[in-house]
This record gives sequence, C-alpha cells and structure tokens, in this order.
Amino acid sequence: MAHVKLKDLTKRFGRVTAIKKLNLEIHDKEFFVLLGPTGAGKTTTLRCISGLEKLNEGSIYIDKQNVNDRGPAERDVALVFQYYSLYPHYTVKQNLEFPLKSKIRNFTGEEIDRRVAKAAQTLQIDHLLGRKTDKLSGGEMQRVAIGRAIVRDPKIFLMDEPLSNLDAKLREILRSELKGLQMNLGATFLYVTHDQVEAMTMGERIGVLHKGKLLQVGTPHEVYNNPVNRFVAEFVGTPTMNLFSGIIHDGRLIMINGKIEIELTQKMLNRLKGFEGEVEIGIRSEDIAFSDENGVEARVYAIENMGMGKIITLELGDSLLKATVEAHVSVDLDTIIRFQMNQEKLHFFNKSTGENLRAL
Repeated sequence: MAHVKLKDLTKRFGRVTAIKKLNLEIHDKEFFVLLGPTGAGKTTTLRCISGLEKLNEGSIYIDKQNVNDRGPAERDVALVFQYYSLYPHYTVKQNLEFPLKSKIRNFTGEEIDRRVAKAAQTLQIDHLLGRKTDKLSGGEMQRVAIGRAIVRDPKIFLMDEPLSNLDAKLREILRSELKGLQMNLGATFLYVTHDQVEAMTMGERIGVLHKGKLLQVGTPHEVYNNPVNRFVAEFVGTPTMNLFSGIIHDGRLIMINGKIEIELTQKMLNRLKGFEGEVEIGIRSEDIAFSDENGVEARVYAIENMGMGKIITLELGDSLLKATVEAHVSVDLDTIIRFQMNQEKLHFFNKSTGENLRAL
C-alpha cells in the first residue's frame, strides 16, 4: 500500500483559500480520519491528493514520490464519494467490472472475473451481481461503490463521507465493516467526515481541520482528552464540552460569577506555568460528579435519557452545564443537587487565542 505526505499544501479558488499550508503524514496501512465541519476543506484535500484538483502551492508525495505532475490515473488512488456514482442501468457485476476495463489496465477477462468475485465476496454482495443498481438499497449501493474501489487494488483509498446518506443503524453497521475491511486489506485509508462518532470509532489517528488549517493530529484519545484549542475542545465530544469564563488569581480559580471557587493544586499550577488572569475554563460532562455533602448547589434544568446513561443539564445562576451520569441514577427536574468538578480534568483556554494553556 502507501505512505502519503502533504507538504505546505495550499489550494485557492479565486480569492478564497480552501487549504492553507497543510502538512500531514499518513502512515502505510493506516486508517486516518480527517474531521471537520462543512467548508473546512476536507473534500478539497481529497481531491488534491487524487489529482482532481491542482495545487497552488506545496507538494504531495505518495511512497516518497512527488506526484504533483501526475494525473489521477497515474496516482493509483481510489475515491469513494458520498454519492454513489454508479451506473444505474448496469448490473452490480458490470459496475464492478467497469474500472478494470480501462485501456491503461489491460486486464484479461479471467483476471477481471477473479477480482470482481473477490470484491463481491469481501463485501457480501455476491448475491446481487446480476441486479441493476437502481434496484438496490442505499447500503447495498454504497457497498457496490466501495467494491468498485477494491477491485482496482489501489495504493490508497480516499473516502469522502461515504456513509452520510445512510440511516443511523446502517451507518453503525458499515462503520464496523469498513474498519474490518481496511484491516483485512492491509490498506491505507484516508477517510473524510464531519461526524465525530465516525472519526472517534474508526480512526487510528484523526486530524481536525477548520477553515483550511489543520489544528491537531493525534489518536482519538489524545484529541479528546488534550484538545490544543477551544475549537477542537468544542467540536470533538458529545455532549459538547462545558465552557465558562473565569479568573485565575493567587492560586485559585474563580468562575461563574464567583459561584465556584477552587484552590488549584500545585500540579495544576505547574501545568499552567504560573498563568494568572482571565481564562475560559472547559470540562467534559463525564468529569462532573454529583455529591451528597460537599460541592456546589445547582438546579436540575433538563434530563436526557440516553439508554446507557443520562445527560443532566444543571442551572447555576445564568449558566448551564451538562453532567453525564449512569442510567440508574435517580434525578428529578427542578430539584437542587450538589456537584463537584474533577480538577485534573479542567482545561484552560486563552481568551484571545483560544489555545489550551495546559502543558500537554
């Protein structure tokens, strides 16, 4: 398969810079997920790697070879799109055969049959080979689209939100199947999505892209627990991270208009490198715990039953914060409870730059 390196990749459309000096390495046989909101530049990045878009600046290397001047066919990559791009009046078999019948490939009929049969078996669509694709369900069409990529045995699989048009249950099933497929093929996958659940469950590493800039690259655990800035902290995680304004002064943290005051440990002060002044404080919902005696009082504002647990929204003055508790915890609306925050899990963001102040 292939190692991919992007060096200072820049792509502009007129006066709009879609990608700005993007540097990234994707390891051989890695499942890498590029995560970001709509308009972040994710699809443009894929199209540049595939050769469908020309760079304004920078370089793309596949297996240490600069491919800037190579066309899409010469790069040996396969794209799987959000929309299936199948020929509706062809059978599944004819759709799978199509990319193998290009003049530049010169496959024999026997080799084409072998590759189609193997892809169909891998994706469990052998029973559909004689059916027209316009008679398939969404999940079946997406499997065929993936099969058209597999038959070519490309160096890299580029996947542009391939599951976004499917219902929630089918997305869950295909997430597992795609991850298993990548491992079985030993292939290099670059998967683009705006769905953080897909990113966190599928990616060996993820990169968070925003307004054409790569903000952070790391394992799902690293990105979730040590976000480099406020945007990553808010974008990654469900429910979103609780954020409040506060002040660090004389070793103490004061926030929510003085309703919460915490004496910071020496360990935390060391991580903050002596910072004092106004900050934004962030904490995940699972790092807030109910307390019988000590803690801060708050009113139960809302309760969301999630099956495996509950998300409790607490009202504290003019502020709302979310806490995640186990499903068996009994809580009623409008009651007063006490809670505590896990100090070790607090995040501190510079109010001007949004950067995480904690030394990672």
